[in-house]
Amino acid sequence: MEAYLQGVIVAARGVPVTLLISLVAIIAGLIIGLCAAMAKRSKYRIVRGIGTVYVDILRGTPLLVQVLILAYGVPQLIRAVFDIQFNWPEMILVGFIACGINSSAYMAEIIRSGLQAVDIGQTEAARSLGLTSKQTMRYIVVPQAFKIIVPALGNEFVTLIKETSILSVAGIVEVTRRGTLWASQSFQSFPAYIGVAVIYLIMTLTLSRLVAYIERRMAQSDRS
Repeated sequence: MEAYLQGVIVAARGVPVTLLISLVAIIAGLIIGLCAAMAKRSKYRIVRGIGTVYVDILRGTPLLVQVLILAYGVPQLIRAVFDIQFNWPEMILVGFIACGINSSAYMAEIIRSGLQAVDIGQTEAARSLGLTSKQTMRYIVVPQAFKIIVPALGNEFVTLIKETSILSVAGIVEVTRRGTLWASQSFQSFPAYIGVAVIYLIMTLTLSRLVAYIERRMAQSDRS
């Protein structure tokens, strides 16, 4: 029993890194995803095409492969093309960039579906009151769409927390990497990975409850 408790304690030491990467990635993904979603809704075919290709490539390739390309492929490419030595100053930057860009593709689809779910009558009413397209989107459509997509955003955050485990292949010492290092030192593989699983379960269940609470509060505010 002591080995299992130790496994949980060791894995918990990686929680700050996991949460930091997830938080930065979800914010970056939300910003980039909004741009991608607006590009896919653009009236210009070229802009729509760029947005579609961006989302399709990122959603169509595994996060693991994207991390490997960014962590090891990009430095090699820079050295080969520009003939300069390049190494990531901190591997956590790979986590921020890879998870943020990957999340942005899923965020783009979430945001696009939320924007489409807003009744077209809202837009028509806003335009009849003299609001411009940008004002209508900023003050009318986006706030309503945000309420619609809150559950999906929460689910994306939960998924992202679990997917940060992939970053262990790049040497980033998050929850999974902590467990792996301890397992290799103590030869207690089963307790180590049970501890990792327990920590992920605690984080995801806590976040899921928080998202459900926020969703209920928003529903109550709408009724009132």
